[in-house]
Amino acid sequence: MALTPRFSGSIEVVCGSMFSGKTEELIRRLKRAQIAKLKVQCFKPVIDDRYSKDHVMSHDSSKILSIPVAKSSEIMEKVEDNTRVVGVDEAQFFDAGIVEICQKLANRGVRVVVAGLDMDYLGNPFEPMPKLLAIAENVTKLHAICMACGTEASRSQRIVAGDDQISVGSKEQYEARCRSCHDINETKQSTLTFPPIEGSKA
Repeated sequence: MALTPRFSGSIEVVCGSMFSGKTEELIRRLKRAQIAKLKVQCFKPVIDDRYSKDHVMSHDSSKILSIPVAKSSEIMEKVEDNTRVVGVDEAQFFDAGIVEICQKLANRGVRVVVAGLDMDYLGNPFEPMPKLLAIAENVTKLHAICMACGTEASRSQRIVAGDDQISVGSKEQYEARCRSCHDINETKQSTLTFPPIEGSKA
């Protein structure tokens, strides 16, 4: 006889480069949960206000209501008791505590869907994403199209000057590139950078 698990919670991670459709996929999964009449809450780092302060929005303008937070511990404080699905966008901008928060939510039966960059602009693992990838039940790696050669892209090319790991931007600051076309020394102009949110390693 099959045993019924005590918890039905899980962690799903959607990762990839800039412009690979990570946020779009996060929104799609959360909206499907809403169609199933499940209570959904979505969170994003407060520094990411590129398109909207109170929505998670993809580059193609798909959006879902979200709660901006300055540090990962605020997520646990704001998750309501009847919430069954929690979305987290741009997880790479959060402090290391996001890993424990996702574990706690999943362990109490919540489905957690996380989206974020798996590599920074140098092509290095972007903490805390590697740890989230390790503990997830399901990982989806998406790819963009290389804007230099048109092949499958897995990296984010910063096209403006600056060496801070965190620099929030879109098409004016980044391009998707394949391994061959990715060049960490390529820049075009100066950029406005943002301070890391509290507790981050950046």
